[in-house]
Amino acid sequence: MRIAIFESIMTPGGHEVDFDRLLVEELAALGHEVVFYVPQDFVFRFDYKVPVRRLPGKTSSYEGVKGWRKVMNSLQREINRQRCYRGLYQAADRGEFDAAIVPTSTYRYLRALKLSALKEPPVPLIFIQHGLNPGEVDAYFREADNVAANSNIKLVVLTFGNDIMGRSRPNVHCMYPPAYTARDLDYEPKLSRESPLRLGFFGQYRREKNLDAFLDTYLSCRFTHPVELMVQGATVHPDDTADFERIIRKYSGAGGITFLHKGLFAREWQEAIAGLHALVMPYAAERYRYHWAGMLFTAIGFYRPVVASAIINPEVFAKYDIGFTFPSTEAPTLKDALERFVNTYPVKADRYEQELVKANTVFSPAGFARKLVTVVGAKA
Repeated sequence: MRIAIFESIMTPGGHEVDFDRLLVEELAALGHEVVFYVPQDFVFRFDYKVPVRRLPGKTSSYEGVKGWRKVMNSLQREINRQRCYRGLYQAADRGEFDAAIVPTSTYRYLRALKLSALKEPPVPLIFIQHGLNPGEVDAYFREADNVAANSNIKLVVLTFGNDIMGRSRPNVHCMYPPAYTARDLDYEPKLSRESPLRLGFFGQYRREKNLDAFLDTYLSCRFTHPVELMVQGATVHPDDTADFERIIRKYSGAGGITFLHKGLFAREWQEAIAGLHALVMPYAAERYRYHWAGMLFTAIGFYRPVVASAIINPEVFAKYDIGFTFPSTEAPTLKDALERFVNTYPVKADRYEQELVKANTVFSPAGFARKLVTVVGAKA
């Protein structure tokens, strides 16, 4: 089957890039031909080694845009989306592909179909939504109902149950998210037991991650064996960049803490994750309860246990003993979780490894791709 991926989100890197790569490589491994369809000015941050077709329309961004300019930017984004939709419909009508996937969508992508010929696609068209928070559910299901009459429009929500907050539709398919695995390394998927214990706070840095409080708590911990902490952060917004640099100046060198302020991609990213024993994710934002956490699923794919806020994908920790969670980011609970994780790691490592094997079976990238292909052929 010839499968098109319509990508319109241009980022400097991160899990969006890795998710697209996962789709390309896992679908190809199943014997499908994959081709990208992107806006005419789209710049790839990774070479997926598949054909690329350019569509009318341009990418747009909200980065650094405020006030009335943000409103104008939003209007321009919708205009460009319509241009891309028209081009994608024409390509499908010419028989260039057998199915198309929008890898990262929102209800706005569905709403925009009303004004486009793509509301009646000649081939299966799959929109993937990476979770839904309570404020989005009504809008999402309203748009899902609006496209329900066309069986070629298929909706996928990455979540951990069979419905979304008790709601379901025949054209909405709930699927587990996939783990991110080492794709450029000769990597043995097992826990590391070397000393010192190396913890990592990795990923795109945002101020909402409350890094100051975490580092203060980490420095107050009493560990029973040597520990090191690597803090890696890629920043996009200027405010986040300035804040991360402030943190580096404040904490660098204290308590074995080192920093890396740069984006890591492909092999370099994978080597950095593989060089750790565990990942720490003390994120406080409520959205992590409803949207799958890319860093958690990186940890799973690399067989690395975690110390994480209990707000992060609680369904995963309810089923798999892959680390310690704590109920809030308040210093006492975080400190307790860090100390218990580090001080019990030698005796719990075998248990973590067994549980990570189970989690990787359920969240297998290959299994995810097979289920997605099943959705392509499913009748709504």
